[in-house]
Amino acid sequence: MNNDIFKLTQLPERPAQPRENGLTMVMDKGLSIRESIDLIENGSHLIDLLKLGFGTSYATPKLKEKIDHYKKAGFKVYFGGTLFEAYAIRNQFDDYRRILDYYGVDHVEVSDGSMEIEHDKKCEYIRTLTKDYTVISEVGSKDAEKIIPPYEWIEMMEKEIQAGVWKVIAEARESGTVGVFRGTGEVRSGLVAEIIRKIPLEKIIWEAPQKAQQVWFIKLYGANINLGNIAPSELIALETLRLGLRGDSFDFFLDKSLISK
Repeated sequence: MNNDIFKLTQLPERPAQPRENGLTMVMDKGLSIRESIDLIENGSHLIDLLKLGFGTSYATPKLKEKIDHYKKAGFKVYFGGTLFEAYAIRNQFDDYRRILDYYGVDHVEVSDGSMEIEHDKKCEYIRTLTKDYTVISEVGSKDAEKIIPPYEWIEMMEKEIQAGVWKVIAEARESGTVGVFRGTGEVRSGLVAEIIRKIPLEKIIWEAPQKAQQVWFIKLYGANINLGNIAPSELIALETLRLGLRGDSFDFFLDKSLISK
């Protein structure tokens, strides 16, 4: 970091790692070992969570080597929820747990974005897994045609938090066009406002892969909003948004009375 040289005032304070708020979750959709090492060298000071997206782990060569690199860098590594669903829908839950143990992964995502499952059953999976792992759950469907009303989002999040999840993810996919976003990528602002009235902000990770979405959340909820599904190439760009060092967020954190004319 260059903080000792670039001495700027009026920057928002970012919590030191490991942190509970201001989390950045990066999605690895199939990086090579070389690319994953480059990601660590360039962004280990910014990454809190590293998701091996959807079912990419199944098709990734040298997976254990990659996971070991990420763990040594201090990342909380976990498999995408779609992989969990692929095992759960085939009644292979025990096989999935063996995979977690084999790769030494101690964070796990429980989701139901691709499959239909009774919510009580999802919470049962969460309670079972919390005995041995740190559980992150995901609420929302990957089906753009399925609109979940705010009260259902809130009810599901509340029940999953009660079941023991560390954080709950608000679904948006890697495209940012479903869940808390419309097909155009526009934020469903009313939905977000309703959720935040009931669910503690620090418990939610908002999937926000698009820059405009990241700007919207940072402007309304501050530099230390938890954001996910960030592309590796956008990691540093996102941090500049959080700090007000990009045109889109340049004046978010300035004291207007101290600005030179």
